[in-house]
Amino acid sequence: MPTRRIDVTTWYLEQRDPGDLRPAPEPGRSCPVVRAEVPSPELSRYLYTAVGGDWHWSDRLPWSYEQWRNWLVRPGVETWVAYVRGTPAGYVELDPQGEDQVEVACSGLLPGFRGRGLGGHLLAAGTARAWDLADRWPGRAPTRRVWLRTCSNDSPAALRAYQARGFRVYDVRMRAETVGHRPPGPWPGAHDQDSRT
Repeated sequence: MPTRRIDVTTWYLEQRDPGDLRPAPEPGRSCPVVRAEVPSPELSRYLYTAVGGDWHWSDRLPWSYEQWRNWLVRPGVETWVAYVRGTPAGYVELDPQGEDQVEVACSGLLPGFRGRGLGGHLLAAGTARAWDLADRWPGRAPTRRVWLRTCSNDSPAALRAYQARGFRVYDVRMRAETVGHRPPGPWPGAHDQDSRT
């Protein structure tokens, strides 16, 4: 696949208090957000590729099964999945860091569920959970900071969506990056013309 060199802007955002979280409007349909309590590399890889395939999410694509498993079984890591009529619609992955910080490591919707008012609901639920993480993990200090990052390779709506939930930009960085001509899609060849016929 042809590659190109592009300038990528990365925004780092944070909340410093649970009161910073702005609730989202209720979605117009039932959309429960449920914790995937059993660490599942298969599920997590599916969600990562299905949500991020259109946006150059590629850092984890080379991971082996063991790398996925080692990531997921770390204490405090949680995956929360939004469902519409029994179908996964999107997810939020939480990654505790240090004694009192939580990163929203991944968050987003599958393509068929974008633009339906579900993203804000999912992000608000995941962020609220990040603030309450100490309740589930005995001995963990209360969360004092929830943070995340997004970049110009991600969905054009991502930065605004995070700010709408009360995240504030605290740093901006730029770097040159080599990417494929097109995002990888949810599976190899998904965006090739031949794969659609």
